[in-house]
Amino acid sequence: MDLGAIRNSITARPGRWVFWLIALPTLLRLWFVATGQLGLVQDEAQYWDWTRHLQLTYYSKGPLIAWIIALFTGLAGDTELGVRLGSIVGAAAFPLLLWWLVAGLWKRPALAVLAVFLAAVSPLFQALGILMTTDNPFVLCWTLAMIALYAAATPDDAGRERGLWPYLLLALAYGVGILAKYTMLGLAGLAVAYGWLLWRSGALPARFWPRLVAALALGVLLGFLPTLVWNMQNGFVGYKHVLHLIGVSGAGAQTMFRLSRVPEYVGAQLGFALPWWFWLMLVAGFSTARQVWQASATISNKDNGATLPQAALLVVFFWPMTLFFLAWSFHTKVLANWNTVSFVAGSILGALELERLLAASPSRRTSRLLAGGAVASIGLMLLLHLHQLLPLPAALNPAHRLKGWQDMGERMGQVTQQRFTDPGRVFFMSDVYDITASLAFYLPGQPRTYCLWWDSRRMNQYDLWGGPQDKLGWDAVLVLKGDAAGMPPVLTDMFASVAGPYRYVASYRGAPVRPFYYYLCYGYKGLWPRQDNGSF
Repeated sequence: MDLGAIRNSITARPGRWVFWLIALPTLLRLWFVATGQLGLVQDEAQYWDWTRHLQLTYYSKGPLIAWIIALFTGLAGDTELGVRLGSIVGAAAFPLLLWWLVAGLWKRPALAVLAVFLAAVSPLFQALGILMTTDNPFVLCWTLAMIALYAAATPDDAGRERGLWPYLLLALAYGVGILAKYTMLGLAGLAVAYGWLLWRSGALPARFWPRLVAALALGVLLGFLPTLVWNMQNGFVGYKHVLHLIGVSGAGAQTMFRLSRVPEYVGAQLGFALPWWFWLMLVAGFSTARQVWQASATISNKDNGATLPQAALLVVFFWPMTLFFLAWSFHTKVLANWNTVSFVAGSILGALELERLLAASPSRRTSRLLAGGAVASIGLMLLLHLHQLLPLPAALNPAHRLKGWQDMGERMGQVTQQRFTDPGRVFFMSDVYDITASLAFYLPGQPRTYCLWWDSRRMNQYDLWGGPQDKLGWDAVLVLKGDAAGMPPVLTDMFASVAGPYRYVASYRGAPVRPFYYYLCYGYKGLWPRQDNGSF
């Protein structure tokens, strides 16, 4: 691989490179989703079910994910493609935002190409381009906020302030981002830190602070007020859930320090970016941090050419999130995706170091390492999208545990027709939200389903919607995961008679993937248990 020729081509035709770096992955994702290579994962099915109950917010997440899915299912139907079309569009928009920031505002198009490449081959951003999760719109809003902050803090090409549009864009990105994920609230602190770093070096516009405060206040009003109103109406259960999840309250808050969760979290972060590119992010991250510490507003970074406003932006949006969640993993379980947005700045940092290496006429050994990393990254990207076509054993297939939902739904539809005298008067339920949501999506006719709360599990959105009390006298099917572990005792109080358990192993393309067991319940009496056990 001739890295010099590639570097020259990128410099000469950056727009063409970015076009293909966006177009080819987008076409690959469209093929992957449209051909049914991977059914909806559990959270996607739940978010889709939320679209049938549009609200100001939801128990575990903001409302934006449901609004986006509702928009695209309105265009493409209640199908897997309809649910995931928003993620495909968002994944195509994200590199355009990177291009706007790095090529448009920073005037460094070759660097923008490298940043888009690192994002394109990142397993994290590849997954976000397929799975319709809250992180997809969250990343877009986060990147827009970075663009707005940089534009607000720096003059235009003529040396003048850019006016009000960066602050209005910041308010919009901040507010909509809160509707996507509560983590967006933390951006206010990062924005203040960014302003302070530039202020201490004398590089901040005179009207920055009052406009920043106004933009953040407007964003909070837009994004946080709907969630506050909903939580006030529902006993603040959404906020309680978040506090339990992050280990601030509940059982997770009782132990302050533990090491068991750290290796898993660190390994996930390395996997998200790929270790060889993550190393470049760290190298550039330390270099830019040193530059910001020296606080020179006029001198560019001698290693990568970043100006102080550029370096400060990357430092503020990479290191605090990365280090905070690493530290928090010593206290409680930190989900791998919580640090997703730090990889926006991380992609640009990695590109800075990659550009420096390419410009320095690297040694043969370095050239081989960079070429090998690029080839391996592209190979892994293709494997992620094409692995279903390969004869991989189940133990080596990373998506194996996510399959079988469609077959399960079809089987339950057959059970309804075969085992009940009136299939039109049968409802379905489970005791966990993921099966409840997957039943709702994959059962014939996509009926409303219910989540039975009979033990010590934590609350979920289905509990707030209530039970099937209007279906007195109906029959039902209770579907549980795994192998039979005994009938829930509450069933005998809820129904006139119960039969089962019956075991079924769902399959995908003829191969068994996951077992379920189910009970046939006859004559619903109207009882719907609710266990307010304080578990959120």
